[in-house]
Amino acid sequence: MLEIIFLLTIGLVWIIFASIQDLKNREVANWLSFSLIIFAVGFRFFWSLFSEDFMFFYQGLIGLAIFLAIGNLFYYSRLFAGGDAKLMIALGPVLGFYSNFYTNLKIYLLFLIIFLFAGAFYGLVWSFFICLRNFKNFKREFSKQFARHRKIIFYVLILALIVMALGFLEELLFYFGVLVFITPYLYIYAKAVDEACMIKKVKTKELVEGDWLYKDVKIGKKLIKAKWEGLSKEEIRILKKSKKQILIRNGIAFVPVFLIAFIVLIFAWLF
Repeated sequence: MLEIIFLLTIGLVWIIFASIQDLKNREVANWLSFSLIIFAVGFRFFWSLFSEDFMFFYQGLIGLAIFLAIGNLFYYSRLFAGGDAKLMIALGPVLGFYSNFYTNLKIYLLFLIIFLFAGAFYGLVWSFFICLRNFKNFKREFSKQFARHRKIIFYVLILALIVMALGFLEELLFYFGVLVFITPYLYIYAKAVDEACMIKKVKTKELVEGDWLYKDVKIGKKLIKAKWEGLSKEEIRILKKSKKQILIRNGIAFVPVFLIAFIVLIFAWLF
């Protein structure tokens, strides 16, 4: 039990620090995630060495491999930024509390389910307050996006009504139809929030590695692309020389979702 308490403690402490950093600077330093991996794997090794239970160590490596795959899946699916993906990977050797793989697998699945629900709720609440602060811009952009996607919305709604009607045969289909019905509105809402509320002009001297350009910037013959990976140090250096201000796409601080999910997991699993 002591080993589980230790893993929970270092995981909680590291996530708290990462959340504070994300809320303050909109980024998570690589050393936080990498040091969490080192501490968790190192602790597992020495605990296994003295307890002669090396399955505890191996389960940490298995957890690291599983969450390495999950983190990369979320990153390349463009659901995560780089810092979020690295923190997710770092939780792999922390969350496998036991020497039994199937028990650990249940913990991984429970954490991911909690994380996805917490992320959805957190994103909606955060975006709602952002909308209130920029309501005029949001309203105008929502109308624009709705008009642009009117035909697609119409066809999706027809499909949703058909699926909901099939709910008379299978109840599950009705709920699936409801999900299909609201999906285009959620998409337009998210797109409007992104375009109307998440774009800001900043001084190039304030840029940090990983910031997202709103659109491509051409400087002489060189084109700096607005890519998912964000700006590199070299690109920032070029921008600072040629531009005083630039538009970037501002993201929300998402690391607190890790903290919420981790705390809920502790109570859901242990209590």
